[in-house]
Amino acid sequence: MAKARHSRFDCSPGCSVEAAIGLIDGKWKSVILFHLMKDGTLRFNAIQRHLCKVTPRMLTNQLRELEEDGLITRKVYAQVPPKVEYSLSPLGNTMKPILLALHAWGDENIGLYGKPHGHDPRDASADPEAQLQPA
Repeated sequence: MAKARHSRFDCSPGCSVEAAIGLIDGKWKSVILFHLMKDGTLRFNAIQRHLCKVTPRMLTNQLRELEEDGLITRKVYAQVPPKVEYSLSPLGNTMKPILLALHAWGDENIGLYGKPHGHDPRDASADPEAQLQPA
């Protein structure tokens, strides 16, 4: 059963954030968009090589949803074997500053990945060992 998509937003504070996140909320969508932004037009297998752990079915679903939402374009060439290319649409190109900001934030905070919540290695007060040290 397909998930309900693009439900009516109530326009409360944050609903525009909810709408924007709703477009890229799939596990692989933002990564797919990032690689299309960085590398330009890519074929299915090239995208799959960038996303080592994605299954073909999941990648197909994520690409379809991105295309339905107007963030990517899909170009099919009439040849045998079939050739299909994916690229950012004009709307997808407007996501470049957001993707670059996410990339920069991720680079700065990659050390937090997999750490217990509330622990920030940049914050000495969050370190229990630092709290035990005499001042």
